[in-house]
Amino acid sequence: MRLSNDNSGATSVLLAIAVIGALYLGRVVFIPLALAILFSILLSPVIRIFERAHVPRFLAIVAVVLVLMGGVGLAGWKTSQQLLDLTDQLPDYKKTLDEKIHVLHGMRSESLTRAQSTVKEIEREVVAATPSVEPDDPSAKKTPALGSSATRPLSVQVVPPSNPVEALENMVGPLANAFIVAVFTVFILMGREDLRNRIVRLAGGTRLNAITQALDDASHRIDRYLLLQLVVNACYGAVIAIALNLLGIPHASLWGIGAGVLRFLPYLGPPLSALVPILLSLAVFPGWGHALATMAVYFCLEVTVANFVEPYLYGAHVGLSPLAILVAAIFWTLIWGFPGLVLSTPITVSLVVMGRYLPGLGWLSILLGDEQTLAPEVEYYQRLLASDQAEARRVLVRYRKTLPLEDLYSAVVIPALSLAEQDRHRNELDDHTQEYIYQSTREIVEELGESEPHARIAEGIAPVRELAVREPGQRSQCDVLRVPSRDEADSVVALVLAQLLEQQGIACESLDASDSATIVQQAEQLNPKVVFISALPPFAIGGARSLYAQLRAKLTHARIVVCFWHYEGDVKRLAQRLRLAAGDSAVTNLGAAQKHVLEDEHAVARSEEDAARKANAPAREPDPSSAPLKS
Repeated sequence: MRLSNDNSGATSVLLAIAVIGALYLGRVVFIPLALAILFSILLSPVIRIFERAHVPRFLAIVAVVLVLMGGVGLAGWKTSQQLLDLTDQLPDYKKTLDEKIHVLHGMRSESLTRAQSTVKEIEREVVAATPSVEPDDPSAKKTPALGSSATRPLSVQVVPPSNPVEALENMVGPLANAFIVAVFTVFILMGREDLRNRIVRLAGGTRLNAITQALDDASHRIDRYLLLQLVVNACYGAVIAIALNLLGIPHASLWGIGAGVLRFLPYLGPPLSALVPILLSLAVFPGWGHALATMAVYFCLEVTVANFVEPYLYGAHVGLSPLAILVAAIFWTLIWGFPGLVLSTPITVSLVVMGRYLPGLGWLSILLGDEQTLAPEVEYYQRLLASDQAEARRVLVRYRKTLPLEDLYSAVVIPALSLAEQDRHRNELDDHTQEYIYQSTREIVEELGESEPHARIAEGIAPVRELAVREPGQRSQCDVLRVPSRDEADSVVALVLAQLLEQQGIACESLDASDSATIVQQAEQLNPKVVFISALPPFAIGGARSLYAQLRAKLTHARIVVCFWHYEGDVKRLAQRLRLAAGDSAVTNLGAAQKHVLEDEHAVARSEEDAARKANAPAREPDPSSAPLKS
């Protein structure tokens, strides 16, 4: 079995290497195809609008693609014109640049100059101390180069070879790639239904629903992401152009367009777009004010957009973690270069969506997605297993900001203790770890309870009657008693219930985990009105049933509630398995347990109020009209 697992892991590694190698070697085909798929997803909604207007698909596709290519070409031509104009103006800025360079030279400290002088002197001493070669040494004789001498050495200049074919390829290559992308886009848009059916047949198999949802979700996410990014980057470039124009930077519209386009590149785009305007502000204006203002514009705008605008607009539409975006950008850039940097986010989004719907690719969603990797109860329990009580406390405090205390205990603490019970019964927890988990949870629960206001009245429930305060040491009849079914885990959950009841104004007595005979004897002495038996699954039915039978035999007038925490089965069948008597009940959550006590307390409070009202009501006088008439 172990050998087959090793073979499976080696096969997966070899398959991954083969896929990466194929992507790298076939980048000439894969890059235009990926760009075409991206453009087809972006243009599909526009094509559907034309189709609804009864325009033939072929004409709509050709018109949209031609308009897109014409717009890109016009923008490129305008940009090249402004760049040529800027190149002609560069000699005019030479004087300002020279002044700033002289200022920078003057800002060098004396200590730095002295250090440089010292290094140069040491270098000269080392060269002078190097032994010279004897002139009679045959190996030292050198034949001077042709046309050179000791006093006039021959100058050498490297001239690159002139290759017209290579120059033509460098010029025509981008145009050819753009043409290939346009052709692929047209064919994909023409046969998008056929391509979709082929993908469903290839990857769906018997999971047609999953692959259909994956395709729809991926296309929707990528389309929404590209549309929002297009809007955000266009607004970003417009703001940059307006700000630079107000600062007086030449060709502000050019730098605004560059900022909007380069911002499609993750991480690298904004710094690259800011580099040339900052250098230009240094060259055009005397002083440093304009350069600092230009830096401030880019910095403030990027911080605002990246940390506030994009998270609000994108939300869960992308579904990638920040680390995944960075790793994907580096990976696809290494394989496909600059186009890979542009395609990194859409490709990674597609992989994450496929991982959410196909079990075999689920690891992609875990590694690259932004969803919570661990459930709250698992995260809390894992931190306790690592003996990190501080981090476990922070987990509960973080979820306490969005959950009421009762829901926090029900959704995180009790399930975490149930996981500990499962590991304990599998003999995967030693005694020290068990004690640490239970004691840490007890301390954290007590801290959370102290931070809550006392006598907190639940929503929609009126205040209950005030209970009589007992004298120290008095152990007469109590109102509520909580007892653990077996061990410390049951006792910790009973502490949680007692804390919630005390916040409702109901005092509780508690017994520590012990043998059933001791618990029954102590409970008989307290003579409670309501007894809660705390039992934590998965192996608690036997102990809870035995303890319930013993308490039922001794406490004939008490009401017993068996709390079988975090139980997901049928409560009626659970009551039958526990063999509960009439009047007793079984509950599975904290809310139901509190409800039993609160209903009893309200009934008692109403009866006491009725009795007091009757006692204080004045005696009714006889009605004269009802008296018998005298003859």
